[in-house]
Amino acid sequence: MTNHEEHPGLDRVRQLWHLLEPLHAVLYYAPEVFEEAAALGYGTEERWPSYFPYRAAPLGAVGAERVTSAFYSFSPRMVAEHIDPAWKTASPDALLQARMRGIDRAYRTIFGDRTDSPELAEAAALARRAAEAADTAGRPLAVATAVLDWPEAPHLQLWHAATLLREHRGDGHIAALMVAGLDPVESLVSFAAIGAASVERFESRGWTPAQWASARERLTARGLVDGDGMATVAGRELRRTVETHTDRLAAAPWQSLTADEVDRLVELLGEFWVAVLSSGLLPSETTLGIGKV
Repeated sequence: MTNHEEHPGLDRVRQLWHLLEPLHAVLYYAPEVFEEAAALGYGTEERWPSYFPYRAAPLGAVGAERVTSAFYSFSPRMVAEHIDPAWKTASPDALLQARMRGIDRAYRTIFGDRTDSPELAEAAALARRAAEAADTAGRPLAVATAVLDWPEAPHLQLWHAATLLREHRGDGHIAALMVAGLDPVESLVSFAAIGAASVERFESRGWTPAQWASARERLTARGLVDGDGMATVAGRELRRTVETHTDRLAAAPWQSLTADEVDRLVELLGEFWVAVLSSGLLPSETTLGIGKV
């Protein structure tokens, strides 16, 4: 039996990630969300002072070690820099409320009259069904999001579903990286080596040049990266395996929908995906490798 037969719709699983990720990621770039963060007292000269507490808020007022573990690919130093003072500025509950207010405003700006459209409500209902079907065992960020109350407005339900599903996928991705024997910095070096994004983009995760070089040396010793920092055939194959494993671990929620319902959701999400990308809020290059994996 082929992989496709064992795991039908893996291409759809990845496509749905590509469609939903931008809908979630607005949280980290929209001016309306930055304004809510500033009102709480967070710096907004760059995105990191609000990124870490906004994303970690579902976990509660946890320390930097737990956030570093859950986020995986950020350097411990960078996480501590932003998480250590985060809960002194605002509580996790205040952040959860602020991010929802910010998304409400941002979506209304981006989608306009379509925010309250029946098409968005239909997409939200389908995405919610998938999100509620997600098994969160062993997935710290997914379960922390899953236990939050669902918002009432359909457009906020869509964002919450996109967030739960992306954290579910992200937790599974970390498991796939660990199975592949890639530690946090090696996961970035190996991803840069296949051209998922530039080395400069990955440097935003806070690792020092020495840490990056050491990880590259370890991957070179395994035959995964060559002397120029480019992936070898074995390195590319390992990354393909990681992404396929990630898709498989992300597939179960979508099995709660029929094939026709999945097709319908893809159709419905298209215009909202285009609207987010057309807003110019999201960077053209990210560390997620969307469109390149």
